[in-house]
Amino acid sequence: MRFISEHVDPARSPWHLLGAELRHQREQVHRLSLREVARQVYCDDGDLSKWERAITRPHPDNIRRLDDFYGAGGRIMALHALAVELERLRTLVKEGTAGKEAATERRQVLRLAAVGAGIGALGIPGETLRQGIAISYANDFRTIAEWTNACTDHLYALHNHPPAQVAANLLIDLFTVKRQKEASSPAETVELDAVTAALAGMQANLLTRLGDHGAALRWWHTARQAADASGNLEIRVLVRAEQARHGVYGQRDPQTVLNIIEDAQRLLGPSRPSVDLLTTKAKALAVLGRHDEAQKTLNTVLDVADKGVTPDPLGFWSEAKLYFAHSWVYALMGEEAKADEARDHVRTHARGYQYRTNVQLHEALSTVVNGGTVEGVRRAAEIIDAVKPAYRTQHIRHTGQMVLNAVPLTHHDHPAVAELRELLHYQPPRSPNRKT
Repeated sequence: MRFISEHVDPARSPWHLLGAELRHQREQVHRLSLREVARQVYCDDGDLSKWERAITRPHPDNIRRLDDFYGAGGRIMALHALAVELERLRTLVKEGTAGKEAATERRQVLRLAAVGAGIGALGIPGETLRQGIAISYANDFRTIAEWTNACTDHLYALHNHPPAQVAANLLIDLFTVKRQKEASSPAETVELDAVTAALAGMQANLLTRLGDHGAALRWWHTARQAADASGNLEIRVLVRAEQARHGVYGQRDPQTVLNIIEDAQRLLGPSRPSVDLLTTKAKALAVLGRHDEAQKTLNTVLDVADKGVTPDPLGFWSEAKLYFAHSWVYALMGEEAKADEARDHVRTHARGYQYRTNVQLHEALSTVVNGGTVEGVRRAAEIIDAVKPAYRTQHIRHTGQMVLNAVPLTHHDHPAVAELRELLHYQPPRSPNRKT
């Protein structure tokens, strides 16, 4: 039996928070001894033990090697930077530093705190660390136009950067808009509710990508509450459409996804069918094996889209969604020619790495559905293995699982299938924050 070390209390200090994460990665995630890890990262096992217990401070080079070895996607390095910056801030406070320089220092620390706050695996809520740092954003309020630009920036980052990094930065703005709402007039609060809904929805999106479904569901709830409070019909429908769209990646039962879609469509009324809602409906029906209904829904989508789609002001809508739904449905049906055509359109219109990766996996899925099991699973493994761990989202892993689920029982013991299964079981570190 492997020895489990004495508990490290992450709430004692930022250095203990770092140590707790190091120990969690070693013992709970990778199940390795001090000596085994030390040998791989070229350090002394006694030093590693002291770093885990926050007795001594590790050098940044050691932290970088540990982050790479554990596949932490930069999170261990961010926690180390947080601890260093907090010590520097305490020194500045003791020396009486004030004014703009101190405000800049505080903002940098909160940015780092957002990365480390609430490590999902350790269950530390982001509010705990935020209150411990006690940073105010009273002077960082923005106009609605500036908030709209911020939402657009976060959406761009979501499509192009590692989700853990984007979630950390987004958390800062969620704290900020909350403080601004508390100091605003009723009229301003309504507009800020719409901003909150958009930001909270993106945070739920990111947490879904990180596979932290419990936290994601809570943020979806917050996003819906804020959207409803805003009274903005477009935002109310948008949040529900996004909630349903991400729900099909193992977060919710497909029937629950269909219920969310019906709820959103009721808000619009029967005379205003939504392309966004219909594309997700087709995917959910396909997952349930209701292929005739899924194909019929795709036909309806095309009819509605031909009449024109009014994009939302924040830029959530993309034509790639339309073709991606076709790729998904036809891949599950084994309609390779139709799926190939849809994939070509996705590659043309897709804005982010996730769409491009998943349509490649759809191709592998279609191959397996049509009997090419070994070829399909090998291709899926190659696609996923080529994605850096920090970008290997729940959406990508779940699509890989769809390929695995299509494998006939007679092939479950094939080495290629085992390789894909092993690759899917590896998960990069989860979310750097939780809803507070």
